[in-house]
Amino acid sequence: MIDMETKAQIRRLFFADHWKIGTIAQELSLHPETVARAVGTERFKNVKQARPDPITPYTGFINEILAKYPRLSAMRIFHMIRDRGYKYSIYPVRRFIASVRPQKHEAFLRLRTLPGEQGQVDWANFGEVHVGRARRKLSCFVITLSYSRAIYLEFFFDQKLESFLSAHVHAFESWKGLPRTLLYDNLKSVVLERRGDNIRFHPGFVQLQAHYHFSAMPCQVRAANQKGRVERAIRYIRDSFFAARPFTTLSDFNQQALIWRDSVANARKHPDDNDSRSVSDVFKEEQPLLIPLPMNRFVSELLVPVKSPKTIYVRFDRNDYSIPPSAVGRQLLIAASESRVRILDGSKEIASHRRSYDCRQMVLDPTHQEQLLREKRKACGSVRGTRLALEAPESEAFLDAAFRRGHSAAMQTSRLVKLLDLFGRNELRIAINEALERNTPDASSVSFILNRRYRQSNRRPVPPVDLSRRPELQDFHVHPHNPEVYDGLVRHNDSK
Repeated sequence: MIDMETKAQIRRLFFADHWKIGTIAQELSLHPETVARAVGTERFKNVKQARPDPITPYTGFINEILAKYPRLSAMRIFHMIRDRGYKYSIYPVRRFIASVRPQKHEAFLRLRTLPGEQGQVDWANFGEVHVGRARRKLSCFVITLSYSRAIYLEFFFDQKLESFLSAHVHAFESWKGLPRTLLYDNLKSVVLERRGDNIRFHPGFVQLQAHYHFSAMPCQVRAANQKGRVERAIRYIRDSFFAARPFTTLSDFNQQALIWRDSVANARKHPDDNDSRSVSDVFKEEQPLLIPLPMNRFVSELLVPVKSPKTIYVRFDRNDYSIPPSAVGRQLLIAASESRVRILDGSKEIASHRRSYDCRQMVLDPTHQEQLLREKRKACGSVRGTRLALEAPESEAFLDAAFRRGHSAAMQTSRLVKLLDLFGRNELRIAINEALERNTPDASSVSFILNRRYRQSNRRPVPPVDLSRRPELQDFHVHPHNPEVYDGLVRHNDSK
């Protein structure tokens, strides 16, 4: 508060001498706002007149339309009032409709289920991951028990029916039982076609139902709230388990998921329990009331017919898996699980491999290659490069490096094949790898390494028998005799 004399001085400096507000405040050691109030500067501010709202003449019409049609879109109302003389943009229309449209709030009952009565199932997408040279879409199968909130989760690289069915099997075996009813949305693995409440289930899924004796209940279309417990479980998995967790292999990731489930998810407080019991405590109460498992396990492998017209490989999921040479050209069947690829000839299993989720991989059983070499010995021997590549796969990188150094690939191949015959497959592979490590891609270097290894171990290589001039002797079999016969001959000569 300033006295009247100071106020008069401020007004004289401002109006008569035309000093600025800041200059007066600095000269009289006052706050600028105090000087401004003494001058009364609010009188000099331009008062903006409020612009009339262009939607005002049409508000009555819009309210009348919304009363009859509450869900009519703003765009349709905009076209209606434009035909009646409105000349402005749609944005005032949208703002007005948002402020007056009747809001419908849907009410829900709180779901309460009996122990062992219901479970809820869904897929969740978790983006893409790199597996070698392949990019795979990562999906998570999630099932939760409605009473205890116990969770089972398992990650897959697809959402195919076989993965869907095998995940059910793994979940039931993990719980040692299953609920009487499972709730789904309208997945293609469950619902083939739907017309109102009439549903045609997938035949493969019906087989799972018949095997485990549970009933399936698909939700209404666009009614995700009906399976809200599994939706919340998926959000919990995203935030608590998946966020910032590195991906290594699918089996390792699923192992981490089960450890997290047991140590974190099932250890959390049960949301509907007032006694501070954990989810695992409530699950122990629910587990004896689940449907017991049948004696036999449900088989859920992916079955794919295949045929290889020439090579000992069949293709599945962008990778090649070896088969016995005798199966080439025959109609076969691949039975693939999440970890194994079995190859069947009718009902007989002729090959079994670890499943690869990479791409362009050749998964080889060495016995299949050895059978082929025995059957095609002459053919493989006639093509040196083919035989060398089969016996020592490292030779391909070795020959590439030798060629870049200016060596003849044909000559290097010939010398390596001779070393293969003299020293054998295992020794040649060791020597080639050592030569590559030393950056000396030359057959002479491989020969030096082989001879050095034999000298150090006091061994001497046995030269192979050359039967090139007598090819009919390649498959000649000599029956070995009992050495005691020769001892008898020696004793008979000594007696003479």
